[in-house]
Amino acid sequence: MNRSKILAPSKMEISQSLVLEGDVSEVLPRLPDLSVQCIITSPPYWGLRDYGIHGQIGLETTLAAYIHKLTGVFAESRRILKPDGLLWLNIGDGFTSGNRGWRAPDKKNPNRAMSVRPDNPPDLKDKDLLGVPWRLAFALQADGWYLRSDIIWHKPNAMPESVKDRPTRAHEYLFMFAKEEKYTYHGEAVLEEAEDGRTRNRRTVWSINTSRTNGNHIAAFPEDLVEPCILASTKPGDFVFDPFFGCGTVGLACRRLNRQFIGIELDPQYLDEAMELLEKQPLDATTGKRRLRYGAQTDANQPALFESPGKRRC
Repeated sequence: MNRSKILAPSKMEISQSLVLEGDVSEVLPRLPDLSVQCIITSPPYWGLRDYGIHGQIGLETTLAAYIHKLTGVFAESRRILKPDGLLWLNIGDGFTSGNRGWRAPDKKNPNRAMSVRPDNPPDLKDKDLLGVPWRLAFALQADGWYLRSDIIWHKPNAMPESVKDRPTRAHEYLFMFAKEEKYTYHGEAVLEEAEDGRTRNRRTVWSINTSRTNGNHIAAFPEDLVEPCILASTKPGDFVFDPFFGCGTVGLACRRLNRQFIGIELDPQYLDEAMELLEKQPLDATTGKRRLRYGAQTDANQPALFESPGKRRC
């Protein structure tokens, strides 16, 4: 009979901006405790996109499984967040599939078509709004997060829809969560202009146009949405974390605002594009960057990290 001792992977040391390629559930446990000041992210929405990559989040067979998966990701993210840190979570909604298993194209929105789609949740009817943002927000609240604010991201240039039996959707939610009851919030950094020309505390409706997506990512959120989150919850030099890095919107905003960042992304094509976009921004004296590829190894005690300065294709 053989005996083997299993050791937990060692934690990484973070000293500069870092992009990691791999499954968030495998990579995130490698990040050190209390290492980031702020988390800003927009995870894949449930049943709305098929990114065509193994291990993707968003095509779980049930809504409950999707909520459970994200709750676990953010529970582990809370470990690396400093006690006075904040989580900013952008999440969109959708409608039941009618149990068709697919979604037809929309002439006004070609990206809408999908060849695979989860069935209706058992408690919902055909054509019901899913209510994903609030279901997730309440799940995170129950898991220990302080739900401090719901923000309406109003999209003045929202994507048109062919639907005729309800209003066209022109908003998404951005939730602000705190790890502890007391936290850092720089309200003076995100004041808005009042009608009388003076400044006032920022309100909970943010009118921000959608912008051209970075690279080939079909669901990127705009830097203008990320910027106030960074300014309100960090100072120059702080680390910002995005567990669903995509094509690097959070990293781009951090570079411009003199913050450091850590990003995790599963899709190598998106990560290639993120690195190209980050390369185009000047590298200042306080922010470095490197990309590490994360992958499993047979010896769990050895770091599975490899320098990858150039482009890589599968």
